[in-house]
Amino acid sequence: MAPRIATGRSRSQFFINAGWAILPFACLVGFWIMLRASGLINPTLLPSPLEVLNTFWSTLTNGNLLINIVMSVQRVLFGLLLGMLAAVPVGFLIGWYKPVRRFVDPLINFFRALPPIALIPLVIVYLGIGESAKIFILFYASFFSAVIVMYEAMTQISPVYIRVARTLGATDTEIFLKVMVPLTVPHMLTALRVALGVAWATLVASELVAAQQGLGAMIQNASAFFDLRTIYLGIICIGVLALTMDMLLRRLSKKLVSWQDRIEG
Repeated sequence: MAPRIATGRSRSQFFINAGWAILPFACLVGFWIMLRASGLINPTLLPSPLEVLNTFWSTLTNGNLLINIVMSVQRVLFGLLLGMLAAVPVGFLIGWYKPVRRFVDPLINFFRALPPIALIPLVIVYLGIGESAKIFILFYASFFSAVIVMYEAMTQISPVYIRVARTLGATDTEIFLKVMVPLTVPHMLTALRVALGVAWATLVASELVAAQQGLGAMIQNASAFFDLRTIYLGIICIGVLALTMDMLLRRLSKKLVSWQDRIEG
């Protein structure tokens, strides 16, 4: 009897959570419909949700939307992976060694402030207009957003952990591998989430580099023909994909750092 009650509670909790997740988007669609019906905006400048849905179905059935989604996701994942592979060791390096931090910190903040779209002319000159140019722009955006999170996490770790480890006779290498690295795992996941959001936000800029396929390219091509329905569809697809990937990372984070939550509790 108890397992059935537990199962029933878990199902009801699932539906409650799903309802709360859907509610804000339902309100947003409702506001969209009311705004269009109010006449405050010319209907030709604001397509209805039904028109966007019809555009979604037509582009999905002819295969164009799926191709664009696959290309954009592939670029984002490649740029994100390369950015994280570089950001994690660099973050550890400048967080662990103060002289390196003092030297590198101004450079990182300088380049972090530069919008990736400003680099497009130089990227085209040095890397051409192929996939490497698009991925480099996403790498650039991911790296600098992630490395900031990583080295800030390193500098904010309580020195008590290091002192206790030294008291117990741990070497610098052991402190780094057995104390610092485990303590920064949650921050690595946070850096990954931040970098993922920045990568999706930079996608359209990266696909300015002569992209023929991808959601950003789809939006740009639609803007040339004033196809607002496709523009709205592209924006919604980017948001949905980014949100889905972020939710998956949240679930992964809870599983990976649950042990640390118990220790801190």
